[in-house]
Amino acid sequence: MAATSTRSSRFERPFSSSSSSRPVRARRALLPWLIASGFGAAAPAWAQQPPPQQVAALGEIVVSGSRSEQEKDALPVSVEVLNRETIESKQINDIRDAVRDLPNVSVKRSPARFGLAQGNTGRDNNAGFNIRGLDGNRVLLLTDGIRTPRSYVFSANAFGRDYFDIGLIERIEILKGPASALYGSDGLAGLVNFITRDPSSFLRDGKSFGGSASLGYSGDDNGRRAGVTLAGKPSDTLQWLLSANLGRSHELENRGSYNAPNADRTTPNPQRDRSGALLAKVILTPNADQRHGFTFEHIEKTSRYDLLSGLAKPPYASTSVVGLNARTDLQRDRFTYDGRLRLNSVVADSLQATVSYQKSKSREYIFEDRFSAADRSRDVTYDESTWQFGLQADKLVRAGDWAQKITYGFDYARTNVENLQTGLVPPAGESYPLKRFPDTRETSSAFYVQDEFIHDRWSITPGIRFDRFSLDAKQAGFNAQAVSLSGSAVSPKLGVLFRATPQWSVYGNYASGFKAPNAFQVNNFFENTISGYRTIPNPNLKPEKSQNVELGVRGRTGVLNFDVAAFSGNYKDLIENDRQVGGVFGSRVNPATFQSVNIGRARISGFEVKGELDFTDNGHGFSVPFAWGQTRGRDRSNNRPLNSIDPRKLNLGLAYKAPAWSVRLDAVHHAAKKRSDVDAAEITTGGVQFLTPSATTLDLSAQWRINRDLRLNASITNLTNKRYWMWSDVRGLTSTALIRDAYTQPGRSFNVSLVADF
Repeated sequence: MAATSTRSSRFERPFSSSSSSRPVRARRALLPWLIASGFGAAAPAWAQQPPPQQVAALGEIVVSGSRSEQEKDALPVSVEVLNRETIESKQINDIRDAVRDLPNVSVKRSPARFGLAQGNTGRDNNAGFNIRGLDGNRVLLLTDGIRTPRSYVFSANAFGRDYFDIGLIERIEILKGPASALYGSDGLAGLVNFITRDPSSFLRDGKSFGGSASLGYSGDDNGRRAGVTLAGKPSDTLQWLLSANLGRSHELENRGSYNAPNADRTTPNPQRDRSGALLAKVILTPNADQRHGFTFEHIEKTSRYDLLSGLAKPPYASTSVVGLNARTDLQRDRFTYDGRLRLNSVVADSLQATVSYQKSKSREYIFEDRFSAADRSRDVTYDESTWQFGLQADKLVRAGDWAQKITYGFDYARTNVENLQTGLVPPAGESYPLKRFPDTRETSSAFYVQDEFIHDRWSITPGIRFDRFSLDAKQAGFNAQAVSLSGSAVSPKLGVLFRATPQWSVYGNYASGFKAPNAFQVNNFFENTISGYRTIPNPNLKPEKSQNVELGVRGRTGVLNFDVAAFSGNYKDLIENDRQVGGVFGSRVNPATFQSVNIGRARISGFEVKGELDFTDNGHGFSVPFAWGQTRGRDRSNNRPLNSIDPRKLNLGLAYKAPAWSVRLDAVHHAAKKRSDVDAAEITTGGVQFLTPSATTLDLSAQWRINRDLRLNASITNLTNKRYWMWSDVRGLTSTALIRDAYTQPGRSFNVSLVADF
């Protein structure tokens, strides 16, 4: 009877938002019972609240690994989870901070050193995530399961993907490896899901009103941040939440020392950043069989630059640049309805419906003051507006000792993509306004099904997804023949997990992935007949495809908890943007021609080890967290290394915890980038790529719990003031460049925050 009771509590959880699942440590003695009873399958949420002892038996809950709530340790994949406690205690203020200690994950942040019509270094700020050697739009970014805008890079223009405010986030989930079978084309490399705060997080213990307020300072960018969250429960059927955050900061510091206002400058260019964010939620639960959630999210970020590194040295020619200023703006607005119904029908136990509209706007304006020639300006915009619809059903079937959870559904997304460039004094051979690619409507639809079988200590999860995509390009306002494109793909996956003992488990998974070409890649067009170069559309682009395998071992022995994973993936038809496919640069008769093309094959493989030695007892004691990861990759068509691969990273910490305070010291070792791991052909200026040397940094953090509802967090990052570089920031920088120090990471900096709950 005990096993039956435990099984029932897992599959009959009350309705709750994904962000309200609070991570708790599983009772190890119950793990065999949980596995045998079907705890590995995700479930809809309803019925009565399980007793406290059953809640405690649940492990850390994630939603990104299977599209529904499921224990992290029951998933046959690698998932990183940063919960609210970690975000606060480690003072994570942006996506760059979030991955500072994670193996095989990074965020590029080059210094802001760009000109009006050349160089895109640092234009995109926190550009986006790199997971196991793949970056850019190959990584799917979600907010509450809703796709967020993509990056856009062409020539001197670059818009990143940092449309997030960490103050609104309850939990960050990072799924490593292809997610195409679950989420579609954008998940070739993996996904990052930002799960926003929820009223239930502030309304525990029978409270009808609650919230939190925070103040913070970060020394690496002289940033000041403030936020407040209010939540209420006026009745048993209604909950609401309102959260707002403001931020002000400056340029990210580095270890450069030369402060000249010209190209030799190594100190950061002056920069002023402003951010604002608003989150509003209303949750309606008319009865135990239904839940309706309404979410509005607004994010806006503005950066102003005084680009001193772009100024000319005297004496000045007529076209010499004597003033260079820029402004970038990012804005994202989202409205989402999320409804969940308990059906108890023959075909489904529960049904979840999602409708979301999202609009994003990106703009860069740059003004160039020239000595006596006419001043120039560029005004570039990139906008996306997206409708997303989702319908998902779950059905639980039991037959003797077997538990079977079937999840199936339909996804639809329609995105209108627009770009425009205007300004003063275009280059010779060009005219404004112009479009780099035509306004395009991108549409995707998909049907997916996943079936999880659980028997005794085994969990076997096959799944498959059928996708169809299309790009409908509009000819109006475009100077070349617009090309439309459509296609389809099938993405299977298979995961197997075996719980050898209550303390040990092994898993393996196979997943295929694909990524459809986007509007820019298909229809990118630009022509300058005077300068002798052009880019042309490619109507024959094929989707990028991958085949990936991962094997892992997990140990939960009490004192030692660890995860080990080895992975390998083969990729083909990878798309390279703006590859020269013919012609000679500068020739008007035979101009250099660039095009997005499918290139050969690639293989990426590596491993990860992470875990913790935990000697704490009753809230006191030491622990030793650790993480180590390494990835290798090669282009199999020419046997050259893939330059998108980061060097290996090792994190080793020492933490002490007491009821009222805690302190932690982290050592992070970044391995050197080896010459044998670099494709020298990427450097087109005739130089040799600068190789980042190895470096070990120390970070010290502490938290003082002044009382139950008031916490003071403080940290010192790069305690020894180490001069070091990140590989993703310096790609393309030559070893003889005199401005290498401009690319260094911040030196020693102090951070502090005060958080109050009420």
